[in-house]
Amino acid sequence: MTIESLLADGATIVDVRTPGEYMMGNVPGSVNIPLNEVPVRLEELKGLKGPLVMCCASGNRSGQAVAYLSQEGVECYNAGSWLDINRYKASASA
Repeated sequence: MTIESLLADGATIVDVRTPGEYMMGNVPGSVNIPLNEVPVRLEELKGLKGPLVMCCASGNRSGQAVAYLSQEGVECYNAGSWLDINRYKASASA
């Protein structure tokens, strides 16, 4: 599956940046769960409409989140930067 097809199918976007970073810009409709909160909010993440598409600033933190969540049985994918998701969404709606 591609990130584009996951987004087109309504996957939940989870941004793992800090709240401050998230407030400076984000993907509309995304959920902000900072990377350091992922383990303690595991049940909340499992309750989101899956699969989950994870993003951050560069793809590093979202990659860490995907590694952890995959081990916990959560279907999730690393989309890299939130800016890439916004670019995809803009081109898909054009």
